[in-house]
Amino acid sequence: MKTKSLPWSPTSWQQRAVSQQATYPSTEALDETLEQLAQLPPLVTSWEIEALKEQLAAAERGEAFLLQGGDCAESFSDCSSPVITNKLKILLQMSLLLIHGMRKPVIRVGRIAGQYAKPRSADTETKNGVSLPSYRGDLINGQEFTASERIPDPLRLLRGYGRAAMTLNFIRALSDCGFADLHHPENWDLEFVKHSSQAEEYQRVVKELSGSLRFMETLGGTGNAEMQRVQFFTSHEGLHLHYEQALTRKVPHSEGMFNLSTHLPWIGFRTAATGGAHIEYFRGIANPVGVKVGPGMSDETLLELQELLNPANEAGKLIFIHRFGADRIAENLPRMIRVVKNSGRRVLWVCDPMHGNTEATASGYKTRRFEKILSELQQSFDIHQQEGSVLGGVHFELTGDDVTECIGGARGLDETGLERAYRTQVDPRLNYEQALEMAMAIVRKAGV
Repeated sequence: MKTKSLPWSPTSWQQRAVSQQATYPSTEALDETLEQLAQLPPLVTSWEIEALKEQLAAAERGEAFLLQGGDCAESFSDCSSPVITNKLKILLQMSLLLIHGMRKPVIRVGRIAGQYAKPRSADTETKNGVSLPSYRGDLINGQEFTASERIPDPLRLLRGYGRAAMTLNFIRALSDCGFADLHHPENWDLEFVKHSSQAEEYQRVVKELSGSLRFMETLGGTGNAEMQRVQFFTSHEGLHLHYEQALTRKVPHSEGMFNLSTHLPWIGFRTAATGGAHIEYFRGIANPVGVKVGPGMSDETLLELQELLNPANEAGKLIFIHRFGADRIAENLPRMIRVVKNSGRRVLWVCDPMHGNTEATASGYKTRRFEKILSELQQSFDIHQQEGSVLGGVHFELTGDDVTECIGGARGLDETGLERAYRTQVDPRLNYEQALEMAMAIVRKAGV
């Protein structure tokens, strides 16, 4: 049944059924914190958001490709120079491979500077007969299993804002000072990957691309400024609606209201109910928005999501991030593509091959198998091609660090190897080598 729309405001979501929200012990303390947040400067600008929307419109048409990746959940301790730099390095290296192989611009969007909240399958967690509120990310409570740490604290919203601001400041400084200059990819090297099986292939691409750049600039008689300063955009799941509400602003000389906490907020699969609070909030913001779609979503739901989240059928506005699992994509994705195609509405299709392929090992580790992630990704390209559609991007949980969280890849990481460097707070991530290997697989599948 079609959901009746309310007059929209940044607070109208509060009149809807809401899920995955923290229960704060003091409403007054929460309100006081939100008032402080609402007075602070925005983290991003509407000009950056509009620029991203234009690039996403190009990806819809197959003229660009979206690379979205980063941690499953950031922690406040991630706000450090080495951690941030390594995240940028892996996204830059992956994008270099994609640019070289696909011969089109790559839009770099990090799950960074705001991915501090995570949905949970249960409100409580029990250990040794003791039940406490589940850890919902550093934006809400602490990971340590103690009563004091697990109580939601509204002051964490201000700490999250501060960490996001510092992270963004460092990213922009790196970009402005030439760190992301495509003429100098040696800036992006990571020490521990020198012996990687991917290193030789990557260095070959670097040499070829560097030679092409020099050739083009010799012909043109000048340097290419676009190659010297690479754009980075930020994204996070817009889960904590009070936080998003406080950073939603009207800006001069623009219509509508922008969520100025990030460039690209998205709605998770668990909060994508068309009559729910998250859809209600997201339908009113001017940002491009993503929504996770997957098994169990009806044709009617897909059509209603399009109508609610992109009523003007604007290019670059709505992203459907599909996540099925390698064993379920073939039976679900073709139908969804046809529904959207027949509706005549604009959508950017993006593949998330991570979230449908999570499993637990016998020893209790939550993991994902590289071959299943790769299989879902490859099937996605094939299905979109068969349906006359465009797969315009990918969405990965990954890290630039030397972790052992996903099984498989070129080095053949097995279950016993997970314990060496299993560091994730919530979901398993591709490590540096596996991420590069995935970028190479995309090029082999979709390259020129």
